Amino acid sequence: MKAIIIEDEKKNIVHLKGLLKHFPAVELVGEAGDALEGIQLISKTHPDLIFLDIQLPGKSGFELLASLGDYHFEVIFITAFDQYGIQAIKFSALDYLLKPVKMGELYRAIQKATKRTDNKQTQEQIRNLLSIVTQNKKDHRIALPLMKEIRFVNPEDIMRCEAANNYTHIYLESGEKLLVSRGLFEFTELLKDYQFIRSHQSHLVNRRFIKSILKEDTISELLLREGSTRVPVSRLRREEVKEELIKKI
Repeated sequence: MKAIIIEDEKKNIVHLKGLLKHFPAVELVGEAGDALEGIQLISKTHPDLIFLDIQLPGKSGFELLASLGDYHFEVIFITAFDQYGIQAIKFSALDYLLKPVKMGELYRAIQKATKRTDNKQTQEQIRNLLSIVTQNKKDHRIALPLMKEIRFVNPEDIMRCEAANNYTHIYLESGEKLLVSRGLFEFTELLKDYQFIRSHQSHLVNRRFIKSILKEDTISELLLREGSTRVPVSRLRREEVKEELIKKI
């Protein structure tokens, strides 16, 4: 894979270049220090992979991507901690590395990039990312990495999420059930602004679909709107769930 680095801090470029020497399948063909240089370098080298800093002089890494239109490459973002930017990247199932870049994380990101074969899918992920960072709305789609594809769905169409070891079952309003290669803890963070309630260590529920709280002795469950699905509420989370339901009425 032909790769370039777009990063304005020289020490970070030197560090990343040193790590990339351990990846013979990655050929580094250029580096740029700001968005304008980066755009020119992309046009000149036609890279397969871009290591892109979010914060750049002049334009951000997101603005750089927005100015291109087509994305015939994989992108791995590099960033200091940027909560909003990282949230948008995760929402689109793209990869990022925190500075200073660690070898293990770089290895995993490169492995994923080299295995991807569907460029149209990557383009859709980047467009989804840009729609999130450029629009002050919550009606964005979330990218769900399945076994053979990445599915884009509106969070409002997700009824609930259920842990399955290191995977998560996603239940859609349509009745479809998806197995996603992400842990439930990730969805707890990603969907916190979309009225999802963590009722149990293995369950995350969209408040829109909750009909009532059922009590049988000391056991509590959430009855969902369609009337047949019951989701457990753990004893430790019982009061928290009640408060969440009440305060949003």
